[in-house]
Amino acid sequence: MKKLLIPIIVLISFNGIAQKKSNKEKQGDKYAFVYSFDKAIDSYTQAKNLSVEGQRSLAKSYSNIGQSDKSELAYSTLINMPDGNLPEDYYNYAMVLKTNGKYEDANKYMDKFYELKPNDLRAKDYNQNKGELSNLLKDDGKYNVGYLSFNTDADEFGASYYKDKIVFASSGANPKATEKTYNWNGKPFLDLYVSDVEGGQLKTAQVFDKSFNGKMHDGPASFSKGGTLMAYTKNNYDLKKRERVVRVQICFSNYKDGKWSSPESFSLNNKEYSVGHPCLTQDGNTMYFSSDMPGGFGGTDIYRIKKDEKGTWGKSENLGDKINTEGDELYPFYEEANGVMFFTSDGRSGLGGLDIFICATDGSKFGKVRNAGVPLNSRYDDFAAISNSNLSKGYFSSNRAGGNGEDDIYSVDYLKLDIGKKIEGLAIDNTKNILPNTFVTLFDEKGIVLDTITTKDNGSYSFLVDADKDFKLTGNKPNYVEGSTLANTSVKEFIVKADVTLLKKEELIAKKIIVGADLGKVLELNTIYYDLDKYNIRPDAEIELAKIVKIMNEYPDMVVELHAYTDCRASNEYNQILSDKRAKTPAWYIKTRITHPERITGKGFGETKSTTVCSCEGTGLSICSEEEFQKDRRTEFIIIKKDNTPNIVLLTND
Repeated sequence: MKKLLIPIIVLISFNGIAQKKSNKEKQGDKYAFVYSFDKAIDSYTQAKNLSVEGQRSLAKSYSNIGQSDKSELAYSTLINMPDGNLPEDYYNYAMVLKTNGKYEDANKYMDKFYELKPNDLRAKDYNQNKGELSNLLKDDGKYNVGYLSFNTDADEFGASYYKDKIVFASSGANPKATEKTYNWNGKPFLDLYVSDVEGGQLKTAQVFDKSFNGKMHDGPASFSKGGTLMAYTKNNYDLKKRERVVRVQICFSNYKDGKWSSPESFSLNNKEYSVGHPCLTQDGNTMYFSSDMPGGFGGTDIYRIKKDEKGTWGKSENLGDKINTEGDELYPFYEEANGVMFFTSDGRSGLGGLDIFICATDGSKFGKVRNAGVPLNSRYDDFAAISNSNLSKGYFSSNRAGGNGEDDIYSVDYLKLDIGKKIEGLAIDNTKNILPNTFVTLFDEKGIVLDTITTKDNGSYSFLVDADKDFKLTGNKPNYVEGSTLANTSVKEFIVKADVTLLKKEELIAKKIIVGADLGKVLELNTIYYDLDKYNIRPDAEIELAKIVKIMNEYPDMVVELHAYTDCRASNEYNQILSDKRAKTPAWYIKTRITHPERITGKGFGETKSTTVCSCEGTGLSICSEEEFQKDRRTEFIIIKKDNTPNIVLLTND
């Protein structure tokens, strides 16, 4: 039932040109074309000498109704037939083997698939992640899954938050004898139901609103915050009887004056393809959905669409190959408060059937996509995961063993989501004013640049990173001195806060710089000078370094970085080497006199960031006095926020 949106491609030939078929096989093709897979199987198994197309359709038919053991045997026969070893045959055989728990055998056929289609996104993902299987099968306490007693022998799936309730799709527990049924599984068509939440369980479900439950499938649904706008999946009734391929569409309804409005068709609805599985953001102005529309990567892809200022849906955006594959990506759910995307896929390396995948997002970029692993995933179909706003609890659907119906809804406690972390913060000045258009750089613990971003109008930035790592961030903006801060992602929270503070250049002339209100200290620091072409510590510089030593010993969490410079005489290469020595020498001096000496580092910047108009080359050549050149032979002390130490830039006076 959850595969309603997935285009079922049955490779059949009604005219018999490709290969002569028996009447029974032709009859099986007709049943498969209208999704009567049980009848198709009955016809195929009575036929003699099935063609390759017929054998392939038999294997798919078994798979579509959940008879994976028989599907495995049918695929085993298929791949040993002439022309029965297409890349997709190997792939589909591997998927069935996974469903049957035969992972080693599945990998053998995935290896064949990779050899034949190495550029296929599914093949690439398999090759990159095949070593992760043992980890995915290990229950390391990330989730606590609970069965919900409200499930019936009907199908229940696709849970969605609606105020303090849960709305979902169901085929109904007590269908009337005259009620129409779905060819695929012989059950009634889907309707929308609603259930109260009580004590961690869902209470007996009620029909959500009978006006939405038509003659065919209706559901699942999604709601904006407050439950005033609903988007839901339903069958496309525009198809003529001879157009047997099932298509679905999205419709909207608004709750006003105590009732839901008549359904409004989504602008992208089209009888040539399906759109469904909507997920609305809280304000209802952005929607994620799945579709097999032309132009995607293959199968069904996940898209995003936004409303313009007039409230009209704009152009849809495919989420790209970070999310989508040539397989099927379905059931997007965007947890907006933390920026986490849940979705379902059969195109990524998984445990079998449909699997749930999770990744962090900042709204434009997506972090590493991770298979959720057991017990959220299993070798069966696991799909349609959702979460509350603090990523602690949610629901998902599965046809795993032990349920009541083909598909059931389960609760889940998210105890430790393996999605990495998000570092977010503001670029600000030392008086807490926000700084838009600040260039922020993210470094790893080895000083390698990982990513860059320019802050928005509100001064904000964010980076998607790995957990349990140390990172450094720097901020640069014209007329400001570079600021920096550290961030550690070995924390429980998903979002790690880290602001970068920059200091206006005109404040460099200040004779006193306050080192944070909570320190309650005023530190006077004079310029550290170097003689021409020298990097030794002069006696006057030693006095200033002693001040740094004193305060770093008073505040053992303080981290300091020394930035050293030269004047413009000599080559750029030579000056870079000289500035490195001018940074490392005072750093060594401080290291030998403080606790935890790793808190002090030094870096040279050559003749960059001159504080004078002196220039030694090019059209800007100017003659300066020795006193002016002396001003560029300086060291800056950047005090980086760490633990309870405030983020402050401490510089020498010129």
